[in-house]
Amino acid sequence: MMAVFEKGERLRHIGHLDIQRSVMRALRRSGLPVSYSKGFNPHILLTFASALSTGAAGRREIMDVQLDRDVTPEAFLAAMNNAMPPDMQLSSARVLDDHHVALMAQVQAADYTITILNAEAGEKLTAALPAFLAQEHIIAMRKTKSGMKETDIRPLLLSVSSQGNALHALMTLTERLACKPNMLIEALSAFAGVEAPRVMVVRNGLLGLDESGMLAPLETL
Repeated sequence: MMAVFEKGERLRHIGHLDIQRSVMRALRRSGLPVSYSKGFNPHILLTFASALSTGAAGRREIMDVQLDRDVTPEAFLAAMNNAMPPDMQLSSARVLDDHHVALMAQVQAADYTITILNAEAGEKLTAALPAFLAQEHIIAMRKTKSGMKETDIRPLLLSVSSQGNALHALMTLTERLACKPNMLIEALSAFAGVEAPRVMVVRNGLLGLDESGMLAPLETL
């Protein structure tokens, strides 16, 4: 069963592992016929399309739960929303067949709203955005297992626009390549000559490629 859920703004500082534990507790409380792994230490067969960074909220996060027997989406939603915290309610669910491609492998991009919390910095960053995006290369620092490395994020910025003190960014997110909101903000701040400000990050949704090769909401694929 694939389900779409929210990670509310009040939970934005909760890490992914704690979100995962919370969902597992809710699944146990729900009474749903969840499937468990085999072996010495069985665990619920639960996967997430993409881990959400600590500090970010999520409007349409996606998980996949394996069940031992058929359950209707309506029954799944009712049972889970009764067991889930108020800020982690599910909005939709649908049954996936056994041949459905793994959610993590389908993710191609993420849609973000990044609100700049300092008004003066927000004005400077949004004013600098057109010239920033006009660059052929945009170098940002990316954290890797071997340390911080420079990476060109310009090809990963699919679209970035501003409205007031908020940026709306559609950015590449795959298992191999990704641009995270902090990378964008730090690179834009350096370009504008200001200290990187505090921001509120909301991931509005995840996208994959439809049959025509166009980006579409992951939950519809």
